[in-house]
Amino acid sequence: MIRKPAVAGRFYPATAKDLLSELKKFVHPADQPTKAIGVIVPHAGYMYSGHVAGAVYSDVKVPRRTIVLCPNHTGRGVPLSIMRSGEWETPLGNMPIDEELCAALMEADPNLVHDTAAHQFEHSLEVQLPFMRHVAGPDVTFVPITIGTESWTHLSNLGRAIAAVVEKVAPDALIIASSDMNHYESDAITRVKDRKAIDRVLELDAQGLYDVVEREDISMCGYGPATAMLTAARMLGASKADLVKYATSADVSGDFDRVVGYAGMMVT
Repeated sequence: MIRKPAVAGRFYPATAKDLLSELKKFVHPADQPTKAIGVIVPHAGYMYSGHVAGAVYSDVKVPRRTIVLCPNHTGRGVPLSIMRSGEWETPLGNMPIDEELCAALMEADPNLVHDTAAHQFEHSLEVQLPFMRHVAGPDVTFVPITIGTESWTHLSNLGRAIAAVVEKVAPDALIIASSDMNHYESDAITRVKDRKAIDRVLELDAQGLYDVVEREDISMCGYGPATAMLTAARMLGASKADLVKYATSADVSGDFDRVVGYAGMMVT
C-alpha cells in the first residue's frame, strides 16, 4: 500500500523543487552530526515551525532505520497504530516502511495493532518525512506509529518494547517523537508552561514529563510520543538531553495572544 500525502501543499510545498528550496532554508547540515538515541521535533506548517525542526535535523545524524512516533489528531483508528508495510509518498520520492522493525515491535508490544486509518490523514508524522529524506537520502526507512492513548502503562510499555527491539535488531536506529508544545494561550503563559515540560525532558524524566503535562494542563499534543521515546532512551543508556531550539508561533505571526510552542530537543 502507498500512503498518499495528506497535507502537501498546505503544511509544506507540494512540488519537489519548492520543497527542496524550503528545506534548504531550514537545514544546514553539521560537519559532524550528533549520533542521538532520540529527538523531539515539532510538526506545524513549515512556515511556523520549520526553523525549529530544521535546527534538529541540521545537527542530528539520521540513520537508515528510524522509528517515528506521533500523536493522533484525527481520532481515527486504534490507540496504538502501526502501519507495518508499504510506502509513504512524498514530493521527494516514496519512503519505505521498515517491515522487519515493525514486525519485531508488534511482537514486543501486543498493544501495537496494524492499522492504516489512524495514519491516513495524520499530519504530524508526514511532515517529518521530507526532513528525514533530505538529510539521510533515499535509503532511509521508518516505522510509523500513531499514539492515541494517554495511558501511562501503555506509553511506558511501548517505550520498553522499542528499547528492547532497537537493542536487538537496530542498534543505530533513531527514535523521532513528533510534538508541538502548549497550544492557543498567550506567548507569556505558553513559555512558562513549555519550560516546565522541557525541564523534565532535560532530566530524561519520562514519568515527570507525563505528570507535569497532566498536572499543569500543558496542551503538548505529542507528550505520549515523547514519553515513550524518553522511556526507551533511558533503557538504551541515554545520559543527556539538550534543547536545540525553542520558539513560538508568535515569532512568525506576530500574534502574542494565541500561540503554539515549538521545542527541538535531542537525547544522547
